[in-house]
Amino acid sequence: MANPVKKLLDDLVILHGKLEGKVGGAFISSANIGGGNETTILSILQAFLMHGMVIQGTSKNDHYGPVAIGSPDSRAEKQCISLGKLVAKLVKKLA
Repeated sequence: MANPVKKLLDDLVILHGKLEGKVGGAFISSANIGGGNETTILSILQAFLMHGMVIQGTSKNDHYGPVAIGSPDSRAEKQCISLGKLVAKLVKKLA
C-alpha cells in the first residue's frame, strides 16, 4: 500500500482498543490491473481487524472493496457509493 496509508495505519496503534466495534471498509486505486490489488486491500482490512473493527465487504463486484485502475472511473465511483451505503447500513444495525 502507499506509504501515507501505511503510516496512518501504523500510527493508529495509539488508538489500539478504542476502535473496537467501529465499522470500516476499504477501497484502493492502482496503477495497473496486476498491481497486487487484492493483496493491498486485504492488508488494509487486516489492519482494521487487528484493531477489532467490523469490516464490510460485498457479494457483488470487487468483494473486498472497490478497486480503481488509474483515476477512478464511473464503475469505481458507483462501487464506492454502494460500499458507503452498505457501511452506513451496518453502522445503523449495530447502533
